[in-house]
Amino acid sequence: MKLFIKILKDFPSYLWGGWGSVASIFLFFALWDFGHQIYGDLILPSPKETFIALSTILSDSSMQKEIFITIKRAIFGFGLAVLVGSILGLLAGLFTTASIMSRPIVTILFGMPPIAWIVLAMIWFGMGDTTVIFTVFIASFPIVFIGALQGTRTIEGDLKQMTDSFHLPFSMKLFDLYLPHIFSYIFPAYISALGMSWKIVIMAELLATSDGLGSALAIARSQLETSTALAIVSIMIGSLLLIEYLILEPIKKEIEAWRN
Repeated sequence: MKLFIKILKDFPSYLWGGWGSVASIFLFFALWDFGHQIYGDLILPSPKETFIALSTILSDSSMQKEIFITIKRAIFGFGLAVLVGSILGLLAGLFTTASIMSRPIVTILFGMPPIAWIVLAMIWFGMGDTTVIFTVFIASFPIVFIGALQGTRTIEGDLKQMTDSFHLPFSMKLFDLYLPHIFSYIFPAYISALGMSWKIVIMAELLATSDGLGSALAIARSQLETSTALAIVSIMIGSLLLIEYLILEPIKKEIEAWRN
């Protein structure tokens, strides 16, 4: 509770410190408009046309439902990957044998193209939510697993011996040594897995469902509505940025305050 209150208090200063990111976004828009002037509306609609299409989509109640469906699938698959990947990664990091045995399995999961998982999931689960959620989970899981594994395996032995020699209570060891160290590895893995989830969910919906933003993107492609397609992509990017920078980053900043 104290952590949550502190995050709220520091939130304005965190937003103020994000002006550099805002400047880079405006630079991106300028380059986007420059590309529009070169290639035209069909290839690259202007930011203005895209935002008009975006406003139309956001004001449409049926499209609001599609957005919710896609975000729900992405968050569910990501949350499952975080839960299972963190637990198994931490357990594997505690035992050398488990760590060695897990390496080839994780290599296989990393090397498997997401499109292959989508095809297999369509065969196993059919067309629907389960296929999309499974694909998001299986693509994000190894990222989280490796982060948790590395965080556990790289805790310095000298620090462990020091805490033992001073007979520190387990709670102090846990919150002052183990968790901060593991967190420095596993939190970047969470952010990477979140980005992967957002990319995979659209691809899976485009191929395996008749609803969600992926399906809407397929319709926009078939009708050559480039501005609508870019608006749909903007929705996913915007929701990803909101979750990462307004929720995850402030939490990371507070928990990693010990680095300063």
